[in-house]
Amino acid sequence: MIAPPDVQPSTSPRGGIVRPARRPPGWVAPGPRPVTPDRPEVWPGPGEDLCHLSGDFRILQRLDGHRWSADDLVTAWFAAEQVNGAPPRRAVDLGCGIGTVLLFTAWRFPEARCAGVEAQEVSAAMARRSVAWNGVDGRCEVRWGDLRDPAALEGLGPAELVTGTPPYLPVGTGMESDRVQRGPCRFEHRGGVEDYCLAAARLLAPGAPFVACAAARQRGRVEAAAAAAGLALEAWRDVVPKEGKAALFSVYALRRAGEAAGRDDEPPLVLRGRNGRFTEEFNALCRSMGMPV
Repeated sequence: MIAPPDVQPSTSPRGGIVRPARRPPGWVAPGPRPVTPDRPEVWPGPGEDLCHLSGDFRILQRLDGHRWSADDLVTAWFAAEQVNGAPPRRAVDLGCGIGTVLLFTAWRFPEARCAGVEAQEVSAAMARRSVAWNGVDGRCEVRWGDLRDPAALEGLGPAELVTGTPPYLPVGTGMESDRVQRGPCRFEHRGGVEDYCLAAARLLAPGAPFVACAAARQRGRVEAAAAAAGLALEAWRDVVPKEGKAALFSVYALRRAGEAAGRDDEPPLVLRGRNGRFTEEFNALCRSMGMPV
């Protein structure tokens, strides 16, 4: 089926794809507006596209590489919920990849200074271009570095919010994609949730949360990783892709031991009902993150 003209992709000056906005009639994008600089390199080139994210914010992605998904969206939303009463002045996203959670956070908290740390050079470079496209490079930075190296984190703390979407699988436990970016996004080439917790502990301001996601059924591993880093599990939610299915992944809020308010096992977040339509709770989540329903 051919899309109507107003939702047809267009081509950027550099030959990449600019995806159209798919919005209900009358919907007005909330939040800060991007201020795109007059620099050709911020637009998608061959093999890349530019997609809408929050409000009018957009993100660059490779067509054959890692692309943002529900775990990024839910992690950013769950993190924002933990600090909604006291917006962060500084936020750090560990292993930021192409910058999805970083940009969600920058959109949700327009006064915050945000930083991302990413070990894959191709992803870090793409995240920097997305930050520049949205005109927030004056308050957002992306560092190319390994989060296990304290030097890569120097000067980023104390942060009132730290986030991370670690890879879920130890190397050798599954078939890795040979496409650019994808293998290290799923497999722990540079550590897993244990290393993310240790890095977060170096950055957290007093009382601040570290919010991360992990594969479903890894709660014991997350708790052990938190304890080894001097953190404690405060809240979590399992995320179910469709009613009646098993949880796909979980999101966790951790704080320093002694600062956690107590364990809070919230009910699962179900993305789609049995009829295949998004649930009202997930629709509300999308609205809060500036996405049309």
